[in-house]
Amino acid sequence: MEHRFAIIGGGTSGHINPALAIASILDEGFSKKGDTCRFIFAGRKDGLEGELVPKAGYEFVDIEAKPFPTRPSVKAVKALKSLRKGRKQCLDFLKEYQPEGVISTGGYVSAPLISAAKGLGIPVMIHEANAFPGRANRVLSKGAELVMTGFPDQEKVFSEAKSIVYTGNPVRKMMFGNTYEASRAKLGIPEGRKMVFAMGGSLGAATITGFILSCAAMPEFADVHFVLSCGKKNAVNITDEDRSRPNLEIMEYITEPNLYLSGSDVCILRAGAVTCAEITATGACAIMVPYPYAAHDHQTYNARSIAERGGGIVISDEDCASGKILPVLTELLENEEKRQEIRKCAAEQAVTDTDERIFRAITDALAKQD
Repeated sequence: MEHRFAIIGGGTSGHINPALAIASILDEGFSKKGDTCRFIFAGRKDGLEGELVPKAGYEFVDIEAKPFPTRPSVKAVKALKSLRKGRKQCLDFLKEYQPEGVISTGGYVSAPLISAAKGLGIPVMIHEANAFPGRANRVLSKGAELVMTGFPDQEKVFSEAKSIVYTGNPVRKMMFGNTYEASRAKLGIPEGRKMVFAMGGSLGAATITGFILSCAAMPEFADVHFVLSCGKKNAVNITDEDRSRPNLEIMEYITEPNLYLSGSDVCILRAGAVTCAEITATGACAIMVPYPYAAHDHQTYNARSIAERGGGIVISDEDCASGKILPVLTELLENEEKRQEIRKCAAEQAVTDTDERIFRAITDALAKQD
């Protein structure tokens, strides 16, 4: 039996990567039952999804979509016209393709497809990765068959959906099963030497990078091994002097972040939804510095969700830039008991069966339609 799904999520990798992950989860789950899957993704060809989805090997349909402004303006009129055009495109596409379900991971580009699916009576299923749900998912969740959440306690926000399931956010399997000792051994870190791992995402984080460069130059941190994943577009000028420091290792990209997250004494990270899931999956001792310009400041909500349960510490980007993070790092490096408690609380928040939860939630929602 072939199962057909239309999937949408665009604008940022935070929407696109979960969409790709869900397709993989469904494909693997149905294949175990002897069934096959076909996925067609929709989105804007000139958006990031237009690059990442075809690269992942999936069919892609280009649709019209524009973001709605938060206040009435000429842009709102243009967005409404765009929505109508995009909805017509999606109606034609869905009538021809006839999927058994439409899955959205958010972004304004999802509005035309979700609207069209509801009009045709096709089950709508939404995955919201962040602790503070995006505007598109909040609005479009009304009447949805299913909303899956990456963070707990989202029932009130999505009260108009027919079903709400806390699934967690999908992460790579490599993130699970790591230990502090084994990871350090693989990385060649001598026993007793403190290690600090800092990562700002694929594009880097200027504030975090600047802080790590300054720490590596301080005499009191001469015996600490700093590992910095600076990203490809980092805005900070990293000098030859920085790169020559014996206690500083700089890389553009980390191929095995699981080893660094689990093997470090302290990690300094942004707080995107996937990063937070990786913190809990690896049981990292993390200082989270939310990206201050994220939509609705959702990274702060992500970080607080973990920190309020004892699984990390939240420092604002402003406080990081002004140096207020320094005593926090120093205290953590000196207090092993506190580090262990943070690790324990972070690991307790990990969702180890996200794939199974997502597959079961979607198949259960579809079964209700039969």
